[in-house]
Amino acid sequence: MNFIEIIDFLGIIAFAISGALAAFSKKLDPFGIVIIAFVTAAGGGTLRDVLIGVQPISWMRNMNLIYTILACVVITFIFRAQLAKLRKTLFLFDAIGIGLYTVVGLEMGLAAGLHPLICIIIGCITACFGGVLRDILINEIPVIFRKNIYATACIIGGMVYFILLKFNLPNNIVFTASAVTVILTRVLAVVFKIKLPSPYFKNEIINK
Repeated sequence: MNFIEIIDFLGIIAFAISGALAAFSKKLDPFGIVIIAFVTAAGGGTLRDVLIGVQPISWMRNMNLIYTILACVVITFIFRAQLAKLRKTLFLFDAIGIGLYTVVGLEMGLAAGLHPLICIIIGCITACFGGVLRDILINEIPVIFRKNIYATACIIGGMVYFILLKFNLPNNIVFTASAVTVILTRVLAVVFKIKLPSPYFKNEIINK
């Protein structure tokens, strides 16, 4: 297993737990919990593979991904009481997930011979689309569509990725630094309440 595969594996774990926690918070049945965990972990990668023409889709060729998601659901079920006490657990796993998946998307975009800008878009899709599906299925407005620094964090991480590549640094350092940039950007934005500017006037917000 190479370094990018390890990052992908860790991203699967982070997003599967994130999805399972969200499903538990909505009191879904066991089938619903598994579905939410699966779409959170595999949704972004599925869309990425469709866009860059990977056939068959990655998770269809890797049963370890399925087993990992199921194991994460079981672990989350067993320790859900402890995890529920950690108010920021869902947020932290989600932040870790988008950081790791951004790097996976960037790397696969480069492997497909795409322009760096398109690679960043692919990285954002890989990182964010699973969370979008999760939020839609549990009847929440997706985080990416709010003022939160979410996809923006992925874009910043993508820029760091290509800047570091220019210095011919080892891939492991580039991957790690880019993922950490996304995670820190997301976490710091929440801690310090940094948000994107609103496109609405104050009276529009009040009337709403």
